[in-house]
Amino acid sequence: MSRSHTEAHRTDSIGWLRAAVLGANDGIVSTASLIIGVAAANATQGAVLVAGVAGLVAGAMSMAAGEYVSVSSQADTEQADLARERLELAADGPRETAELAGIYVQRGLEPSLAQQVAVQLMAKDALGAHARDELGLSAHASARPLQAAFASAAAFTVGAAAPLLTAWLSPAGRVAAVVGAASLVFLVVLGALSAYTGGASMLRGILRVTFWGALAMALTAGVGRIFGVAA
Repeated sequence: MSRSHTEAHRTDSIGWLRAAVLGANDGIVSTASLIIGVAAANATQGAVLVAGVAGLVAGAMSMAAGEYVSVSSQADTEQADLARERLELAADGPRETAELAGIYVQRGLEPSLAQQVAVQLMAKDALGAHARDELGLSAHASARPLQAAFASAAAFTVGAAAPLLTAWLSPAGRVAAVVGAASLVFLVVLGALSAYTGGASMLRGILRVTFWGALAMALTAGVGRIFGVAA
């Protein structure tokens, strides 16, 4: 009796996880750094909040547009490769069968078994077999531009909202310090959550995001203080 494959793998979620972590991390770091930089320049709390909101909107749109263009380019390349493979299958099926069998031989199958496997897989779905085993393409990993764009923009918005809300609730004159400390906590949570979801070391995930986030916020605070004094 045949059974469908139901075992879940972490790589099945790598696409959305990458977009979500990248978007949220950028949202926290860029918005917190912007807020801290403006606050360090002795701007009013209202000006700080306006800058934060502008950074949130601009960042979310930039993430969506960038991810859409990037993934669309990947999708175009995938479609071009599939179109070429489709033509090759129509022009010389036996040669393509031998090519697929050769791939299986390189992976460890005996030549006769590799030939049988190639013939049976191509009889069911020739293009799908070549897409998967020759081109390295699969349904769950194929490029989805709109999905990537929306996921990145939404994750950025959620990430950026955290330091923005913190700035709104912070007492006047303490915005930079409170937002900086809170954002480091947000980054710790994000690093731990992404590492846990991906099955990686939580400590490594935390250190990876907090180090670069802290560096970005420190640099923008320095820039803001320099320009604030100069003004």
